[in-house]
Amino acid sequence: MTADDGDGDVDVGVIGVGAMGRNHARVYAELSGAHLVGIADADAERASEVAGEIGTTSHATGTLLDRADAVSIAVPTEYHADLAGECIDAGVHVLVEKPFVASLSEGRDLIERAEAADVLLQVGHIERFNPAVTELTRIVEGVSPISVDARRLGPPSDDARSLDENVVHDLMIHDLDIVRSLVSGEIARINALRTDDGQHANAQLRFDDGTIATLTASRVTQQKVRDLTITAEECYIELDYLTQTIEIHRQSRPEYMEIGGNIRYHHEGITERPMVQSGEPLRYELESFVESVAEHAAPRITGEDGLRAVELAGAVLERAKATEESRTDAPRVVRSDR
Repeated sequence: MTADDGDGDVDVGVIGVGAMGRNHARVYAELSGAHLVGIADADAERASEVAGEIGTTSHATGTLLDRADAVSIAVPTEYHADLAGECIDAGVHVLVEKPFVASLSEGRDLIERAEAADVLLQVGHIERFNPAVTELTRIVEGVSPISVDARRLGPPSDDARSLDENVVHDLMIHDLDIVRSLVSGEIARINALRTDDGQHANAQLRFDDGTIATLTASRVTQQKVRDLTITAEECYIELDYLTQTIEIHRQSRPEYMEIGGNIRYHHEGITERPMVQSGEPLRYELESFVESVAEHAAPRITGEDGLRAVELAGAVLERAKATEESRTDAPRVVRSDR
């Protein structure tokens, strides 16, 4: 079914070599334990160009699947289900970039088929592999969150693939997935708004344990921002995805001190900066995928994880649309000139 290069490496390929797929191919070519056997793209000229840059070969999808043990799929979401299904039918393990699928029924079908075929199915939620998020997950285990705020903002993009996705599925879905992984409760309520052009959206989630999450995603903000904060009973935590840093702010216990014969009230703020071993999240993600394939172990981000993120993103969009419709139907308010 697959080629064996004789050194025990996992033979890998990439289907779709736009901006994200090129990076998958680059990392695979450098990754210990992986052997990049080729790439495929609907644009044969682009595939040949990228293959030349990276030092591999370009193929038709079917030929690539004959050579590979595992592949990454980095094409527009509308093609995910068909291509992932083709991989599963060929017995090839697959990592599908986010959003996992265009519809919930497609996702359920792929999960069932992968399980029946004993094929590993991972979804590319790359921020789960950000070293700062890995450290944050450990920190959150010891605190009691009250609220979570996430911002994923940036200026207009020239990436045609990104613009094909709405801002919730393209950007906010990262933070929806992260928040779901950090908060143990189930979502009880969703409120959402978006601008008329759909390029800026805000969502509020209330969990059944009382935690509140506020998420904002934008393609029209003139500064790139990727951050997440947690207000907890014990502390306030700030995470910056871009710099891969975390700060934990705590208040010391208040006390009265004698200074120069006078009694003074003293309450000191303490800032902790945990050590984060920085690195490229995509490299960690693909290392994890290759390791799962080599050991035939469950991937860290499963098809079920990807499907839950798609379902939640869809619920946010539906709530935003319902809000828009209610605004349209609402009686017009006429201001008085007085």
